[in-house]
Formats: sequence, C-alpha cells, structure tokens
Amino acid sequence: MSMTGQGPAGEHDASADGPVGGTGSAPAVAGPPDAAPPAGKGSGRFWSPRRVPAAVVAALLAAGAGLLLYDIAAVRAHRPAMHWRRVLARQLAERPLDDTWVRVGAGVAAALGLWLIVLAVTPGLRDLLPMRRPHPGVRAAIRRGAVALFLRDRVMEVSGVRDARVWMGRRKADVRVVSHFRDLDDVRADLDTVLAEAIRDLALARPPRAAVRVARPGRKG
Repeated sequence: MSMTGQGPAGEHDASADGPVGGTGSAPAVAGPPDAAPPAGKGSGRFWSPRRVPAAVVAALLAAGAGLLLYDIAAVRAHRPAMHWRRVLARQLAERPLDDTWVRVGAGVAAALGLWLIVLAVTPGLRDLLPMRRPHPGVRAAIRRGAVALFLRDRVMEVSGVRDARVWMGRRKADVRVVSHFRDLDDVRADLDTVLAEAIRDLALARPPRAAVRVARPGRKG
C-alpha cells in the first residue's frame, strides 16, 4: 500500500481504493488526520475536511455581512437605506411571532443550524473503514466497496457457489450466495470459515460481522 500525505508528528495517512489480497491493490489517497491512538490499536475514524459546506457557508456569510455593512455605511452617509432592509424591518415590526412565515423562517434557520452542528461533530467519510495500526506513525483505511469486492472474490472460490453478492456496512457484511450443487449446510460452513479468514486478513480495526445467506437458484420461466 503506497502512502500519500503526512499528518502531525510525521504521521502518514493512507486509504486503499481497490481490492486487497489476491485480487490486486489500488493507489492510496490521503486522509485528514485526527487524534492518534496508541500503536497496535485501530486508526480511528477519518475526519472529512468538508471544504464544500465550509466554503458555501463562508461565502454566504461574507456576502451577507458585506451587503449589510454597505447599507449601514450608506445610512451613516445620510443616504436612504436599501429597499429590502426597510421592508424587512417593517415586516419584523408588524408581523406577530405566531405568523406562518415567521414560523417557516425560524424552522428553516433551526434546521440549517442543526445541519451545521451535525457536520461539525461527526467524522464523515463513512465509506472508509479504519485498519489496525502496527506502527504509531501510520494510519490506514480501506473503502467499503473494496472490502465487499475482496470478500466476494473469496466467496466465489468456495466449491458449489454459483453467484454471490456482498453488501458492506461499517459493522456488518451481508453476504448472499446462490449455490447450484452441494448441500447448503456444507456450503455455509465453508463460507463461514473463508469469510472469517478473509476478514482477519483485511486487518480492520473493527472486524465486521458476516451475515451469510445461502439459497438455491430460482426456477427459470
């Protein structure tokens, strides 16, 4: 796995974009650093920089503040206030608090503020699964899609498996298999063994739980 980017105190962050193990590897991309756990433990969640929401909020605040400051300066220079500010001041003075539009505006402002708070206190980057840290200066993660592809490749190697689908969550791997021969219990037992070994090979900080479903192919027609 290649490394790009460097965090504080010489830490390196990397995340794999493609499958690992016997199916090849993909270039790594840099991930924003957070507090470094002790060596040998998990990398911890990667925090999203959220540049787009921050840029949008900053641009809106700068535009609003600039427009308001310009209007205030114009009034100080004995010029009439802008029409929108006179209308807004009159509406705020005349409309009661239980007015429908006042409630709608308050609800929109509260929802926007709650959204910004959620963005500020949550890590984001849910697609990245942190990996174990054998060295304190290295942090690594792998994408859920790559894990799902890797597990599917390992599942397809089991005798009797005709088709397989893997959905990878942050805590659970949902594996659905179609077996066209062999006893289903035998196939499920082999799948449990193979998946346990594959998940162990991935070296994830929090190994997911594998939920396996084995079925016969449906009838044609």
